[in-house]
Parts: sequence; C-alpha cells; structure tokens
Amino acid sequence: MTKREIIEELLARRQKFTHRESETIVNAMFDAMANSLACGERIEVRGFGSFAVKQRRARQGRNPKTGQLVRVDAKQIPFFRAGKELRIEVNGAEEAGR
Repeated sequence: MTKREIIEELLARRQKFTHRESETIVNAMFDAMANSLACGERIEVRGFGSFAVKQRRARQGRNPKTGQLVRVDAKQIPFFRAGKELRIEVNGAEEAGR
C-alpha cells in the first residue's frame, strides 16, 4: 500500500474531507512519526505495533566487488515490531491458538 492509497482509503472512510485535507492529514502523521523517531522517541500504536530506533555498532565490512575490508560507521536505524493483533491478522487463526 502506498501513501496515495492511504489517502484514498481515508477519503473513502471520511467523505467529509477533501482530497487536499486528507493528504495534509496523512503527511502530518508521517512527518510527526519521522520527527519523533529522529529525536530518539518510541512510537506505539495499540493493536498495530511499535516503531523505535536501534543503534548499530561500528564494524568491519567487505566491498562485495573487490573483497577489500571497509569500515562501516555506527548508525541508528528505524525498527518496527508488529503487535500481537497485527500478527494474528496477518497469520490468521493459527497464531491465535498459540
């Protein structure tokens, strides 16, 4: 699903919004999420999952073309962990029995 499809879904569910208003709402939501993650905050959406930032340590990597050792700097990466309800929805009833 793309951002455009999310906007169209919002329009279908809330017909009182214009396309521009729906686009503004979706953009504001994603901007707020990105800003929170950039500040190192955790985002939790009940029934869906949580977003967090994980630290990756510096390490030695290899250039796949030459095989030469390359230093890979430490960095932060966004991480998503699906909630229980989302996992059950995706996997069907088989997960619910666990």
